[in-house]
Amino acid sequence: MQHIRIITPGKTKEPWLLAALAEYEKRLKPWATLEWHFVRDDEQLLLLCEQEKELIALDVKGISLSSEEFSEKTERARLTFVIGGPVGLPKKLVAKEKWSLSNLTFTHQLTRLLLAEQLYRAIAIRHHLPYAK
Repeated sequence: MQHIRIITPGKTKEPWLLAALAEYEKRLKPWATLEWHFVRDDEQLLLLCEQEKELIALDVKGISLSSEEFSEKTERARLTFVIGGPVGLPKKLVAKEKWSLSNLTFTHQLTRLLLAEQLYRAIAIRHHLPYAK
């Protein structure tokens, strides 16, 4: 089973977003678990990120991947993603990789949903599920 850790600022407040994230977590359950870490500030975010050897930062300036490339790159047994806050990622953050989910800027809450959907799509591609068509 794949273990995916997501470090993100704030909490998820909107009921529609909580429901959407719960749906993707349910869909991922046979293949992966999501572990959410909500931080209060950049200092706490940096502290958690320092413990990760292969941190993937989600950044608008990161590399763009197709869904198929994203699927290949997320085939590891353990993944850790970090999502920036309202002003982006801290300048002191050291990440092995920086990926972009889009050239557009999204709120950290919406980025959580986009990441969850792409993680499910990646698994659907690997397992030839109808969702990936």
